[in-house]
Amino acid sequence: MPHTPASNFPLIAAIDLGSNSFHMVMATVTHGELRIRERLGEKVQLAAGIDEQRLLSEDAMQRGLDCLRRFAQLTCNLPEGAVRVVGTNALREARNRGEFIRRAEAILGHPVEVISGREEARLIYLGVSHSIADTPGNRLVADIGGGSTEFIIGQRFEPLIRESLQMGCVSYTQRYFRDGKITPARYAQAYTAARLELMGIEHALRRIGWQDSVGASGTIKAVGLATQAAGLSNAEVTLEGLAWLKRKLFKIGETEKLDIDGIKPDRRSIFPAGLAILEAIFDALELQRMSHSEGALREGVLYDLIGRHHHEDVRERTLSALQERYHVDLEQAARVESKALEALEQVRQAWQLDDEWHRDLLVWAARVHEIGLDIAHYQYHKHGAYLIEHSDLAGFSRQDQQMLALLVRGHRRNIPRDKLAEFGDEAIKLVRLCVLLRFAILFHHIRGHQEMPKVELQVTSSSLEVHFPSGWLEANPLTQADFAQEAEWLKRIDLELKVS
Repeated sequence: MPHTPASNFPLIAAIDLGSNSFHMVMATVTHGELRIRERLGEKVQLAAGIDEQRLLSEDAMQRGLDCLRRFAQLTCNLPEGAVRVVGTNALREARNRGEFIRRAEAILGHPVEVISGREEARLIYLGVSHSIADTPGNRLVADIGGGSTEFIIGQRFEPLIRESLQMGCVSYTQRYFRDGKITPARYAQAYTAARLELMGIEHALRRIGWQDSVGASGTIKAVGLATQAAGLSNAEVTLEGLAWLKRKLFKIGETEKLDIDGIKPDRRSIFPAGLAILEAIFDALELQRMSHSEGALREGVLYDLIGRHHHEDVRERTLSALQERYHVDLEQAARVESKALEALEQVRQAWQLDDEWHRDLLVWAARVHEIGLDIAHYQYHKHGAYLIEHSDLAGFSRQDQQMLALLVRGHRRNIPRDKLAEFGDEAIKLVRLCVLLRFAILFHHIRGHQEMPKVELQVTSSSLEVHFPSGWLEANPLTQADFAQEAEWLKRIDLELKVS
């Protein structure tokens, strides 16, 4: 996270590494409002390069990296925090995504986050909500991507329900239209597969209900433009337009011959799969029409980026909800947070913990380190880590959640150094944050508002010295014993703890 609020940068950018296309949008911020300055997009079809072992092919990686080299010409000089890069379903699925991410970050000079399906849905809704009229009532938003399709019902700027299904125009093309042949039987297979996916969320969506529906994808835009060119709609998706396009596809029979006004050449190969998914959505949810929004994930990423620095950080709400759901002792969490930040301030330069995200991660961990107690006291640190890693936490990337989970996992007993090592160059910093969290928790092992002394911390790369006021430790033997035991745990990660 940047030291400078994103709204103070002269230019900010969002890059969406989608399963079908990579998109970039650049904007300036004026009085809290975005002004779009540049839009770029390329069909990369990353999802088409994932094999049965869920490995991303070198060819697919190269297509993506070549695209990012072009994007990087515009973003390479932007400061840290001014660019946010998010990966979606293809990178969620690819087992070797780490290799692609490493190479992408080397090109862009900015970190790449892989976000969950529901987090993608939240950001899509944010982008749509800022791009269309602010009408009253519930709004249904659907976004058909290359590998997944997101559904959101919300009011104004707040989502009420977020869902992500494993169906997309690239993955369904690979499955049902790989050779480019369009037949009623193949279309029916794709349609039926989509209907089966939708069965799991139909009831929940209908129960909440909506007054209007909006689409935010290339498929929905292409359908609207094609039916508008045929005089069947006003750039909206309608039942009549869907039926006409389906008949047209069957008559043409091959994606190579698909030449319909409104459908760009680079979308032709994936259009039949997208149409089948869209028709399934219309039938499952009994829709009559759907308008289109230009705003989508990348715009949502930009609004989320500036919102994080206007005291509207959705992550704060997420953590508060987590604390409430798992009955966290808020006073104890606040004591631990305060002491952890006090310790961080003393060692941050020597331990190279100067970045804002180091502070954020330590604060988050202090607030939720005890959520596992709501499951069971025995090994509650493991229960808490599992809940954090596997929950849908709005505003957090998958990497955020994994790092946070490991800090919670390591706040007592063994520090999972081998797991933290998977974060490469950041591993030692994560270990140090874990040590600071443990120190703060030990310091407040005895809960309550008793007067606690000021302590001085001194560190080297392999040691931590804690200096208490003279005579205090001898007068508080439980704390003295706690720190003696902690010294034994820290020996396991080659860190010497000295207490005086």
